[in-house]
Amino acid sequence: MPGCECEAVCYATPMRLLGIDYGTKRVGLALTDAGGQMAFPHMVLPNDGALRKEIERIITEQEVGRIVIGHSLSRKGEPNPVHTAVEELIQDLTLATGLPVELEPEQYTTQEAISIQGKNTLVDASAAAIILNSYLSKHS
Repeated sequence: MPGCECEAVCYATPMRLLGIDYGTKRVGLALTDAGGQMAFPHMVLPNDGALRKEIERIITEQEVGRIVIGHSLSRKGEPNPVHTAVEELIQDLTLATGLPVELEPEQYTTQEAISIQGKNTLVDASAAAIILNSYLSKHS
């Protein structure tokens, strides 16, 4: 519930966050610093059968306390085919880790990352960092 004591405590406690830019072929990951203040591109993973286990490994190794996933909607603001896959990933990660998972609008983040750094192998991780920094800006 917005404004509840629990939410204030959750956001006041420094923690590392994981940002995810989910794509049908590649998934970009970004991490914040340990205090949860700024996001940085981390890596790009292939979207294959090992994806969820690899994300869980990173969550454990990096001591992640919250997950932020790009909310993929059509230009009309309606769920698109990627959104269904994102919902499945949210369920899987919530059950596997018990961590809170938040959605953050992600329209055009890949294009923004390309305009900043050009098209390269880390563009999806940079898009994840843009998503995560947007989330941090709203909750700082």
